Amino acid sequence: MNRWIQRARPAGEALQSLVDGLAEELGRSVVLDDPLVRMICTSRHFGDEDRVRVRTLLQGVADEESIRHVVSEGVARWTGPGYLRGRDDLGLRPRYCVPVRERGHLLGILMVVASEGILTAADTEAIARTARAVAAEMYAERLASDADEERTYRLVRQLVGQDAAQRSAARRQLLDDGLLPAGPHVVVTRVAVAGEQAPSGRTAVALRGALEPFRRTRVARGLAAIDQDRAVLVQVFERAPTEEELDLQCRGVVRSLATFLDAGSTAAVGVGGRGTDLADAWTSHDQARVAVRAARRLPHLDGIGDWARLGEYAVFLQLPDGVLNAALLPEPLRRLLDWGGTSRLAETLRCFLENAGSVPRTAEVLEVHRTSLYYRLRQIQEITGLDLDDGGHRLVLHMGLRLWDLLSAPQVGAAPQVGDAGVATER
Repeated sequence: MNRWIQRARPAGEALQSLVDGLAEELGRSVVLDDPLVRMICTSRHFGDEDRVRVRTLLQGVADEESIRHVVSEGVARWTGPGYLRGRDDLGLRPRYCVPVRERGHLLGILMVVASEGILTAADTEAIARTARAVAAEMYAERLASDADEERTYRLVRQLVGQDAAQRSAARRQLLDDGLLPAGPHVVVTRVAVAGEQAPSGRTAVALRGALEPFRRTRVARGLAAIDQDRAVLVQVFERAPTEEELDLQCRGVVRSLATFLDAGSTAAVGVGGRGTDLADAWTSHDQARVAVRAARRLPHLDGIGDWARLGEYAVFLQLPDGVLNAALLPEPLRRLLDWGGTSRLAETLRCFLENAGSVPRTAEVLEVHRTSLYYRLRQIQEITGLDLDDGGHRLVLHMGLRLWDLLSAPQVGAAPQVGDAGVATER
């Protein structure tokens, strides 16, 4: 089974020393996790270890169920320390948790194993003192990484933006700095999260964690630009990625976000077309934006859209939301849909058109006698006023049915919002 959750960046000597010192003072096992509940550093055991702690030490990262438990308990939202409930089924003993914050930013979670669920005042004071020192160390690290991330965000946004001069300059900068190679296979993926009620910045942290495994793989190098509840991932592959590989990658992103965020969140992922140079990234990005809309509007896609497989849906999904409405339905099809008791006729028409107008194949798929099929097709022609032997008429009805699919399907997450031409286009 693929492991999509990447290990957190290991701690430096200063953080490790603080965690070890607290553990020795308390005589309890201590761990420092990042905001995604991934282990940064840990102390030695004090005979209070449980199955979750042992597995985490062996694997370098907690299992998904344990992470989901911490997330569901809302630890990231706590304004102060508290006790995390144990879970016998997970092999998790209770922990005393302190959200490590600095200037409103959640930097990590300091956890102390508290099997009996009780700590003394001296214990909690020692933990609070250590948490303050940890926050100072982690905030200094954050300031340094934020500067690098802001530069990456700017370059990626310019690379996929609408300004040709900025695209060219960003491409040169990325190549000169060795951040990305020129080609030979370039793919842009967009990710958007909706419905999440997480504290400010947590969704961005989750997106960062979900995309980390794909910034450097065996066959690709990538850069991600994160903006609140959405992200863009630009990847350059050594060989052409298959549809299956990209689909597996997208499912890994969705699965990671489901682990890191509350159950109320929904993620939509869109994959753009395949380019051959970084100069093609902006085209792939625009296609990925359309693919995200498809992922939200078409339930059968399970939250993942791929431009290469959208077919005729790609035409409609490039229309603004204000235009993409029932007014676009061809009048002949509208008459068929409005005609009483015609759901069978609509499905017959769909099957007939999707089988290239072949009566034998349509009758076989519908499991009806050809005589019955001919009768239905005559009814459809009478109601619509169109000739099903005419290729143009069939095209009108087929495109109309595709549009009807888009309009009648419930959307996943919030509706798209108008934004800039760079990262923040699809919410």
